[in-house]
Amino acid sequence: MRSTLKLTLAASALLALGACSDQKAFSSWYQEAGGYLDGGTFGNSTMNNTLVHTGQLNYVIDLNERFASAVPATVNFEFNSAILDGVARDAIRKQAHFMAQFPEVRFRVYGHTDLVGSNAYNKSLGLRRAKAVVAELARNGISRSRLEAMVSYGETQPLIVTQNPERKNRRTVTEVSGFVENSKLVMDSRYAEIIHREYIESATAESALVRFGAREIGN
Repeated sequence: MRSTLKLTLAASALLALGACSDQKAFSSWYQEAGGYLDGGTFGNSTMNNTLVHTGQLNYVIDLNERFASAVPATVNFEFNSAILDGVARDAIRKQAHFMAQFPEVRFRVYGHTDLVGSNAYNKSLGLRRAKAVVAELARNGISRSRLEAMVSYGETQPLIVTQNPERKNRRTVTEVSGFVENSKLVMDSRYAEIIHREYIESATAESALVRFGAREIGN
């Protein structure tokens, strides 16, 4: 009796596995190879390209987010000063390196101050800071035709609301503003050039060290 029950259960299990296998094979026959293994991201690259080509995805916004995540977009200043220190110059050098990879793109530098002083004076100070960053970017090889320092928010957009001197408020912020005049949208054949530049950059010694440094330290 027990032997018969065991045989019955085993047969039932085999039938269930067979049915499951047949169902997977049947469903995979009518979709992309390996489609049943998709975790929900299959086709995202094609969808992204389609959205850009049709204007549904703002490439400027997307590139600006990449810029802000790849390099320090903010530069800070001493009180009542538009002079760049060593940390600021290093940040600007990294900004310039990113910009050099995208000659089709323009950038804008926004100047800010803390809340100490009059609004008129702070607006002028913010603009001087923005111009200082533009000048340093130019010294790092970026054409001034791609750079703007025409906007100064002065004291109107503090990161930390305080009437006291605050270094985090004394800053410039560099952002992508658009494309060089008469330059075609980069999502044409030249888009491959951008991808190629980033591919080559990813293979540099510095990038490799960042990727594998943790593993080396662990060993």
